[in-house]
Amino acid sequence: METQHNRLKLALIQMHVDAGHPDANFDRLAAKLEEAVSGPVKPDLIVLPEMWNTGYALERINELADEAGARTKALLSAFCSKHGVQLLAGSIAEGRPEGVFNTSYAFDASGEIIAEYSKIHLFRLMDEEKHLQAGDKIGKLRVGAADAGMMICYDIRFPELARKLALDGAKMLFVPAQWPNPRLHHWRTLLTARAIENQMFVIACNRCGVSGSSSFFGHSLIIDPWGEIIGEADEEEMILRAEIDLSLVDAVRAKIPVFEDRRPTLY
Repeated sequence: METQHNRLKLALIQMHVDAGHPDANFDRLAAKLEEAVSGPVKPDLIVLPEMWNTGYALERINELADEAGARTKALLSAFCSKHGVQLLAGSIAEGRPEGVFNTSYAFDASGEIIAEYSKIHLFRLMDEEKHLQAGDKIGKLRVGAADAGMMICYDIRFPELARKLALDGAKMLFVPAQWPNPRLHHWRTLLTARAIENQMFVIACNRCGVSGSSSFFGHSLIIDPWGEIIGEADEEEMILRAEIDLSLVDAVRAKIPVFEDRRPTLY
């Protein structure tokens, strides 16, 4: 993924997801993608929310899942190649012979997949562990000359994972989510903590709208390495745009040398 001078223009697609209706979701996403690249400032990187293809229709997830991600890959690869943009494809219900996984893909501006990550922490409150398989590898990618990490929703409650990615060099953390009401305070606080403690940008794209008995508040966030919120969506469908300067990561880490002052032999 190529950037210029450490600056990266972002577009986060906060959208409603129709649980159990992949066709409607693919149509909605296709329209939102065109909207994202037709704005006054073309993004370098577009970010999508979690499980945007099926939502949490887990009782039917085996029949709804995108087998090997084929439909998703075809749509998004062609889009990235056509428009010359990078894309962090949120996550989808991906069908494999061994079961269904909650999987994220990263595409470069030529449409090639450069990274994949399957959610490793399954959320019991939404019965994920009963219907989905957990991934067994952490998510890493390169954005230009910078390392980045991928997490999905519930993963942000596990600070060890974010710290591992930071120790491996990540300057950005991408977090697609379907984070529901009423836990907005947790969403903001956990994401901000991950940014502050790891001195990295956190780019989190949540869904919005109502599915069954669950409602989702949106509030997609872009947080800088000081923990300052530099972009926040409301509760409606929208495209959240911001430009970040990755050189700020090095500046913050030099100012407060947390990583140099760690004492891992004691903990």
